Amino acid sequence: MIICIDIGNSNIKYAVFDGDEPRFTFRIATDLKKTADEYGVQLITMLHIHKVERGRITGGIVSSVVPSLDYTILHMLSVYLGITPKQVAPGLKTGLKMRADNAKEVGADRIVNNVAAIKKYGTDRPIVIVDFGTATTFNIIKNGEFIGGVISPGIKGSLDSLVSGTAKLPRVEIEAPKSVIATNTVTNMQAGIVFGFAGLVEFIIKKIKRELGEEPLTIATGGFSETIAKETKSIDVIDKMLTLNGLKYLYDMNCSEDET
Repeated sequence: MIICIDIGNSNIKYAVFDGDEPRFTFRIATDLKKTADEYGVQLITMLHIHKVERGRITGGIVSSVVPSLDYTILHMLSVYLGITPKQVAPGLKTGLKMRADNAKEVGADRIVNNVAAIKKYGTDRPIVIVDFGTATTFNIIKNGEFIGGVISPGIKGSLDSLVSGTAKLPRVEIEAPKSVIATNTVTNMQAGIVFGFAGLVEFIIKKIKRELGEEPLTIATGGFSETIAKETKSIDVIDKMLTLNGLKYLYDMNCSEDET
């Protein structure tokens, strides 16, 4: 068994793979104040719930966009699982070609998503990956190459900003109301957030298609992918396991490289 961990600004996602199949997945809130022991207790608790002995996990891989947490998570894995995981960082083989002004600026999560999409969906036509995370990112792949993308505000962060910047607006669940013409404060806010981001996605994808000159496969991933995908016809596939499956693929690729 191996463990795959994606450290994001809002959440840390875990998957334990038994062979090629995920045994279980879970996510926890990213907390810079937690110690390695606190993260370790959470992990061991989840292993116990899913009846997985910690000694069965023999390897792992970590991607991170929160450098200040890297040591904490790596130390936790060393102490509680006795493993030194691979990291998505310079030196790790990805096989991904990137047309970027500075490849080092491309986040680890975006690299993993690109690799996973190429592996799973092929290169017969362009791919647009829309990741609804702390930021809403668009990755564009053509002929197996990452050719660029878009970074826009995230859904939760936008709502948090709206609530914290006003005196009377409440915190609301992020879900679509029955009508865009809303009749109370809560549904007004829900309409603005959900339908507003659906419109953002549609417009950006429309412009991407125009520049590509052909029809891409559009994949949505991330926490709010299902919520937004229901409100737009611009999304072809929802793949919430894209990042974790990409980590598993990169682990296998680099293990085979180590053996040669």
